[in-house]
Parts: sequence; C-alpha cells; structure tokens
Amino acid sequence: MNASLIANLTIAALPLIFAITLHEAAHAYVARYFGDDTAARLGRITLNPLSHIDPFGTLLLPAGLFLLSGGQFAFGYAKPVPVNFARLKNPKADMLWVAAAGPCANLLMVIAWALLHKLVFNVPVNPYTQALVSMCLFGVTFNLVLMLLNLLPLPPLDGGRIVVSLLPMRQAIAFSRLEPYGMIILLILILTKALDAILLPLLNFSFLLLRPFL
Repeated sequence: MNASLIANLTIAALPLIFAITLHEAAHAYVARYFGDDTAARLGRITLNPLSHIDPFGTLLLPAGLFLLSGGQFAFGYAKPVPVNFARLKNPKADMLWVAAAGPCANLLMVIAWALLHKLVFNVPVNPYTQALVSMCLFGVTFNLVLMLLNLLPLPPLDGGRIVVSLLPMRQAIAFSRLEPYGMIILLILILTKALDAILLPLLNFSFLLLRPFL
C-alpha cells in the first residue's frame, strides 16, 4: 500500500463515518419522535460511530473499494436502524418522515462540507488546507452519492419506503412486496452499470448547483 493511498484513506475516513453515522441516527431520532422508541432503546440515537458501525459494511467494504479504485470510489453502509412501523402514531404517513430523515441528514452534510470547502479554499495554501479541501470534496461527493442512492424508489431503500408511504393502501401493499428482492435488483443495477446511468446525471446536476461553493 503506497503512501498516497494511505493519505487518501485518512482523508476519506472522517466524512465517511459521519455520513453513515448521522444518516442512521437521524432515522432513529425521527422514529422516536413519531412514537417508536425501538432504536432509541438500543442506543442508536447517538453520534458515537461505534453504535452504528457494521464491521464489514462500514469499515472493510468502503476501505477495500477505496483502495482498489485508487481513491476514486467508496461505498458503505451501517447497521440498519430497527423501526417498528406499527408503533408509529400514524404508521403509513409517519413512515415517510422516518425514511426521509437519513437522506435529509446527508443533504445537510453536503451543505456543511460545501460551506467548509468555500471557507478553506480562501485560506492561504499549505499542506493542511490542501488536505482539508480534499476532505471537504470527498464529504460532499460521498454524502451526495449516499443520499441519491437511498432515494431510489426501491424498497428497502429509503426512497422505497417514501413511495410506500405516498401510494394508496392497495398499491402500497403491492409495491412493498418488492422488498425481499430489492437488494438483488440493486446489485443487478450496479453490475449492469444501469445505476451509473441513473445516478451520474443527478450527481452532475447536484454539482452544478453547488458550483458557487466548489
């Protein structure tokens, strides 16, 4: 492992951990707000990454992808937040807010990293500011990818839950039956590069909106 990849992994670690941790904590917090304290009782409303880390999905998978891609790509996930939708005050309607909480947390982090990038970019250049600029850019990119990926209308992704919440009951029940096959469908989209065709235009448009800060 060369020094450049080690440096890149170090720069990526903090944004990646924050992105995944805050995403999951947001789900847990909003679920408790709407009546289900399942995740809260398990200690998932916390900024402590140890409570959300999945050894494979949060550490080994993103680190391996990052190193294999030469620092160009990373993807990861945390331990899913358990939500008992039946315990929500209004299960079908409240599902939307619980599901949307994670992507909204990532959106806030996109804005935060972009604003920090704008601030640091105007500081005289030195090795520390260069590293921080790289960290900000990775933070923006990773949070955007995580947000857009989770908003795909495919259960059990957050976007799939949002669709179930919005559909009339009969159609919602039929659509929710896709959930056991959701990860298989996502894997097929990744392997066939169809996911790139979906996400890249959205990413490019997002970066266009963020251009004043980047």
